[in-house]
Amino acid sequence: MSSNSGSDTGPLMTDIAETAHVSLATVDRVLNRRKGVKARTVQRVLDAALQLGYMSEAEHERLSRPRPPNVVFLLPMGGNPYLRLFGEKVRALARTTSRDDAQVRCYFIESFDAGALASAIRHHAGWADGIAFMAIDHPLVREATQEVAAAGRRVVTIISDLPLPGRDAFVGLDNQAVGRTAGYLLGRFCRAEAGSVALVAGSRNYRAHAEREMGFLGLLEENHPRLKVVGMREGHDDRDENYRLATSLIEQNEDLVGIYNVGGSSDGIARALREKGVAGKIIFIGHGLTADTRKLLIDGTMDAVINSDPDAMLSSTLRIFDDLQRGAALQANAPVKMDIIFRENIPLA
Repeated sequence: MSSNSGSDTGPLMTDIAETAHVSLATVDRVLNRRKGVKARTVQRVLDAALQLGYMSEAEHERLSRPRPPNVVFLLPMGGNPYLRLFGEKVRALARTTSRDDAQVRCYFIESFDAGALASAIRHHAGWADGIAFMAIDHPLVREATQEVAAAGRRVVTIISDLPLPGRDAFVGLDNQAVGRTAGYLLGRFCRAEAGSVALVAGSRNYRAHAEREMGFLGLLEENHPRLKVVGMREGHDDRDENYRLATSLIEQNEDLVGIYNVGGSSDGIARALREKGVAGKIIFIGHGLTADTRKLLIDGTMDAVINSDPDAMLSSTLRIFDDLQRGAALQANAPVKMDIIFRENIPLA
């Protein structure tokens, strides 16, 4: 802005409003890059401000560019350390962005509750240009997604997809490949050629978990037919529930040789392995490099962690919303690199 903007000797916002034939509130919205003003009105206000000397040519050019999007992230509430870490990174970004960056907000929604997620999608569509969320594959969520997309909101699913014409893109891993990778690692690490293998998931309502299960089972059937899968248990990413499930699996299957945690809260499973004296003996593979899984890798309770960098996830998601805001072409899926972390290659914290 010019140095005399808003002073007694220079043009005022009221002058801009009069010249552009708009309200003072509209001028305020344009100069502060808020949504809800038509493009031609924005340009008329900016041209009036430049003509009156309220702003410089450089400021006029900057504000004439497409407004950065308002983006809301909706994540499941609960004890999943990876999702908490991702949410912390979103909120940290929200505290540091300038008005020329995407304006970001993050909310945690009741986990595994399709109705709560659908309500949140509709509610936050009032402020947001773009909504990013970990999708629950449920009719309520699909209907809400289609509804806000029809109203012009951009929708990106993260971590777990919801393939619909209404959503613009998915940012996350190829989850069937993830499951096959987990099966490959577990099968190769097992010292025994035969035995029982268990899976623990958050919920099959997350397509990501169902796809990981499918890939895991397919790989074992192809390459390790003597490893018997004793069933998928849903622990809802709760450490206490995961502890009880793992304890039961260990007690009921004397030949248990491996556990794959498809979801989060691996510390609950680790607690059961330690208490039963089988930590380091039963192969344990899980997801998300966080403070708890880092410790479990170091002490040998976990053998491998499959990870997607949360910073890369966040930047990729925001880049998609920025491209959509500018009308740029984009791919329906944004591949995220799969990292496989062992004790010997843990990145520095």
